[in-house]
Amino acid sequence: MEKLVYVVWMPEGTPREVVGATMRGEVASELLAAGVLGLDLYLDDEFADVRAPVPPPADEQLPDAVVSLWVDAYDYRAEIETILTRAADKVAGYQVVESLYGDYGKNPHSSARTWPDGERSPGIMTVAFFPERPGMDDDEFYTFWHTKQSPMSEAIQPRCRYVRNAVFRPITDGAPPWRGIVAEAWPSKESVEDPFAFFLAGEDADVLTANVTTMIEHGVAFMDMEQLRSVTMSEYFVKTIGGFHAES
Repeated sequence: MEKLVYVVWMPEGTPREVVGATMRGEVASELLAAGVLGLDLYLDDEFADVRAPVPPPADEQLPDAVVSLWVDAYDYRAEIETILTRAADKVAGYQVVESLYGDYGKNPHSSARTWPDGERSPGIMTVAFFPERPGMDDDEFYTFWHTKQSPMSEAIQPRCRYVRNAVFRPITDGAPPWRGIVAEAWPSKESVEDPFAFFLAGEDADVLTANVTTMIEHGVAFMDMEQLRSVTMSEYFVKTIGGFHAES
């Protein structure tokens, strides 16, 4: 079984409610009918009107959707890509290796998942896309990301869930050369938009400054910060592999 991630740009100016209705409706239904083994959607829909922590360039359109799906083998993806390209202006696909570094209920910032497939997850997702720092080899990149960045950010941010996708290779023509695609869940809109909350600083400006400085120092150490992109989204578990059963 393999995981594929498709980053989707709808026609520019598509209203958020149309993004949501299209991706949660016909696109999700068609992907399920195509036989995907698992399906998660991250959508810049009407419920995700939250300022992103990393503002994009003023003239750049950010992705409208990120589609994570699981298949027996990436070779059999033609129907999947046909479904996605019918709904989008641009699609970038990646074969990835997923690490579920943190999940709901595994830290003090959230309870275990109770909501069924198809229902919007509480809180807000941020999805980040980035290439490695120029001149960095794979071993340096992954070692720093996994052994330094991940535990550091876990310690200084109120993150509920952390899905770490290491890109093995792009699988569509013209896909941006990203090496990491990260999906992080946060408790609320305020926890993303308020820097004191986003960096667990309480009301202490010195702690905020120290944590922001640490985050920037780590970022420039392993990723190309100029090419980092981040978008706030809603999360939907459309089809959980093996089915979802809430903890009793």
